[in-house]
Amino acid sequence: MMFKARVEVTLKKGHIDPEGETTARLLKELGYDVKSVNVSKVFNIILKADSNEEAEAQVEEMCRRLLANPTKDNYIYSVEEVE
Repeated sequence: MMFKARVEVTLKKGHIDPEGETTARLLKELGYDVKSVNVSKVFNIILKADSNEEAEAQVEEMCRRLLANPTKDNYIYSVEEVE
């Protein structure tokens, strides 16, 4: 079976987001009334698994092993079967 996973990785509170700060500053310079900007990464993954539970377990492992740094990142994901 094929599954589509969407993983979003964001910085934990208290960690500096230099890309977000730069983007917020530039938007303000362009005249936008922006309070703050937070940058996140989104991964769209197509994977094979025997069940939804197995696909979710694989995505969780991918997050822990590569996609997110547990020291500074939070992550959320969703998994759905594709035809």
